Amino acid sequence: MTAYFIFIRDKTTDAAELATYGQKAGGTIAGHAATPLAFYGKHEVLEGPEVEGVVVIAFPSIEEGKAWYNSDGYKAAREHRFKGAEYRLVAVEGL
Repeated sequence: MTAYFIFIRDKTTDAAELATYGQKAGGTIAGHAATPLAFYGKHEVLEGPEVEGVVVIAFPSIEEGKAWYNSDGYKAAREHRFKGAEYRLVAVEGL
């Protein structure tokens, strides 16, 4: 079942680390069945606290999304995201 990985950036804490993350993360998707659906486009918060940005990536399943998330390449990249910003990540199955 299709799964959506929703990244919500709440607050940037280190722009240089976040830039490094951006440079490293993009290439990690190669070889994974992933479809980017939204990438920091215009957004409007209708409920809850304001957010800086949102990314949505579709995978064929949560397991395949987690395989990418736990891949060596993305693990190395995400360390810069952890240092550069406060994020939330939710994986949700579609219908």
